[in-house]
Amino acid sequence: MPLSARNQLGATVSAVKHGSVMSVVTIQLSGGEEIVAAITRDSAEALSLGDGDRVTAIIKSTEVILSKD
Repeated sequence: MPLSARNQLGATVSAVKHGSVMSVVTIQLSGGEEIVAAITRDSAEALSLGDGDRVTAIIKSTEVILSKD
């Protein structure tokens, strides 16, 4: 499915923790970096997300915050 979002990162699900309403999904990028996403439990269940699944993280944001020590 083509999307206008340019920040699309292939990753592997490394953990899924379901809460009563939200699920916390941890994914690992090919370089070893991790991203944690909070999505609705309904969405996580509809996608049948589980450890080892290949996913694409699509990041669309109007704000980026940078910090420098």
